[in-house]
Amino acid sequence: METKVHQIALNGLSFQYRESGESSAPPIIALHAIGTGAKSWDSVASELGKSYRFLALDQRGHGGSARTGTYTFELMCDDVLHFADAMNLERFTLLGHSMGGTVSYLFAETYPSRVERLIVEDTPPPFPDKKLEAPSKPSDPLPFDWPVVPSILQQLNEPDPVWWSRLTDIIAPTLIIGGGASHIPQNKLHEVSELIPNCELVTIEDAGHFVHDDNLPAFLAAVQSFLPFIKGHK
Repeated sequence: METKVHQIALNGLSFQYRESGESSAPPIIALHAIGTGAKSWDSVASELGKSYRFLALDQRGHGGSARTGTYTFELMCDDVLHFADAMNLERFTLLGHSMGGTVSYLFAETYPSRVERLIVEDTPPPFPDKKLEAPSKPSDPLPFDWPVVPSILQQLNEPDPVWWSRLTDIIAPTLIIGGGASHIPQNKLHEVSELIPNCELVTIEDAGHFVHDDNLPAFLAAVQSFLPFIKGHK
C-alpha cells in the first residue's frame, strides 16, 4: 500500500500529512499521540487503506508540521477542522490515539455533524488526578517541538470539565479501544463509554497504551468490525 506525503497550508500554517488508499474511498482522519507523528499510523494505514482513504495528519509541533510555539487541545481541534475543510470532507471517520484521542473527543463534541464514526485508542478526556511533572528537555534532537510537552501537561493537570460534560453531545457511533495493562485507568474509558450515547468499549488485554503497535491484529480486528464494509474498496 503506497503512502504519499503531502504539505498543505491550513490557516496560514504549513502542515504535513500522509495519505493511503484511493481518493474516492470513504475518508478516515487519524491523529497521533504526543511526541510521535503521522508515520506512527503506517501499519494501520497499510491495511485500512485497502478500503478507505486514510489521512494521517502531523499535528502542530510534530513531524513535518509547523512549530507554532503555542499548543493546546483546542488549537489542534481547530487544525482538524481546517484540514477537513481543505480536503473537502464534509463527514469522515475520526481516529485518535492518546493526545490525538483527546483532540478527537473535543472535535466530535464541537462539530458532531462532521464525524461519521469516532474511534479513540486508550484515552479518556483529561480528568482531575495527581499532578504530572514536566520532564526536563532531552539533550538529543527531537522529532517534535519540545514546548508541546509542558503545554499539554498543563492541560492534563488543569482539565476543563466541559470536555467531560459535553461527551453526551457526541452523536457519532463511537468505538473506544482500551489497552488493558496501560497507564491509562481503564475504568475511565468505561465511564466515557457510558456517557457517549452510542459507544462500544473493546479492551485488548495486555496490549498497553500503544495498542496498534503492540497488538496490531487485535486492533485492526476491532476497528474493522466497527467500520462498515465498503463494497468496491475491499
